[in-house]
Amino acid sequence: MSGGWKNSDRKSRLPSNWARLRAETLAKNPTCVLCGVRPSTHCDHIKAKTDDHKQLQGVCAECHAQKSSREGNDAQRANPRPGRTRPAEQHPGLL
Repeated sequence: MSGGWKNSDRKSRLPSNWARLRAETLAKNPTCVLCGVRPSTHCDHIKAKTDDHKQLQGVCAECHAQKSSREGNDAQRANPRPGRTRPAEQHPGLL
């Protein structure tokens, strides 16, 4: 997440027992479940917007960044922002 916690309300939406859930998840998955190589340093939500401890997994920073980016891009493609619409132009060779 670019900009850190400054402009995000994510921290306030975490459950009050987040530190315990995170520690348990990282202890359960000491190695990244996505690449299986690097140590887990991030607690990732398998299914977004749920804090059910069964929906958490330990991942490394690199895999977490890639997964989060992919999910964000997929969400933007699914709900594109309205853009400027221009009238269709005739091809210059047809004028």
